[in-house]
Amino acid sequence: MSLRMCRHCDGLITDPEDAVLVGHEPGNSGPGWDIWAHREHARLIEPDPVAVRILRRVLLARIRDAHRN
Repeated sequence: MSLRMCRHCDGLITDPEDAVLVGHEPGNSGPGWDIWAHREHARLIEPDPVAVRILRRVLLARIRDAHRN
């Protein structure tokens, strides 16, 4: 089994039953990596604020463009 780190507390997840897959981050030059958390921390993981900000700007631009046409 590979080592898994909790995204919330940065602690090592030693029990495979306690590991929860909470996401995936794509890599720039490879397949990327899975994001793990302890079962009790999984609900505390929040979306990446940078990605949310970018998505918000894209969606707002689409809305503006749709109203112009």
